[in-house]
Amino acid sequence: MNVIPCSINTLKGLYDISGVEVGQHLYWQIGGLQVHAQVLITSWVVIALLLGSVTLAVRNPQTIPADGQNFFEYLLEFIRDLSKTQIGEDYGPWVPFIGTMFLFIFVSNWSGALLPWKIIQLPHGELAAPTNDINTTVALALLTSVAYFYAGLSKKGLSYFGKYIQPTPILLPINILEDFTKPLSLSFRLFGNILADELVVVVLVSLVPLVVPIPVMFLGLFTSGIQALIFATLAAAYIGESMEGHH
Repeated sequence: MNVIPCSINTLKGLYDISGVEVGQHLYWQIGGLQVHAQVLITSWVVIALLLGSVTLAVRNPQTIPADGQNFFEYLLEFIRDLSKTQIGEDYGPWVPFIGTMFLFIFVSNWSGALLPWKIIQLPHGELAAPTNDINTTVALALLTSVAYFYAGLSKKGLSYFGKYIQPTPILLPINILEDFTKPLSLSFRLFGNILADELVVVVLVSLVPLVVPIPVMFLGLFTSGIQALIFATLAAAYIGESMEGHH
């Protein structure tokens, strides 16, 4: 007779863990700024994971790589190929930026799917992937936009702005609008897909047994990696476009 209440309590606990709190945040006051504490905490965890894994992998580099060093060298080659394909022959200085974007978003997305953040209780809000906050995705998009303009200005100087009146000055408003919509598109594409994935899991958990949402969670891992790849690819493409000077 006690099996049914125990099963109900177990399912209720799983439902609570899979729930999403919308619009609630834990705030910290840093100087005169009010920041989302849970985003800072999870971002620090992601950064610590990246720095820690890299440090362990390259602390004793070998001529013939093995294990962790081999994996990170493969990852570096992948990021270099991605940068070279999208930017061109001048891709070298941009590999660290594209790699940082890709790895931070990838590990952030996977941490939201794999780490049991919701077990840790906060006074307000909940811990989740840093990319689950619109402020994080906007910041990443704005960094890409700054890099986009810096690449064009460093390559062509003030003549870079001549592209806004090409092929005819009539297109000036449209060309300016295009540059403003690029970071907006990057931000909402990343934020929307991550949030939609979490909401789908929550709805499935509330409607069907847990056996069904589990494959969807694994599918979310795949789509999370794809989102990181799309963001890094578009960022590199925008930088390459600004250096080439055509649309």
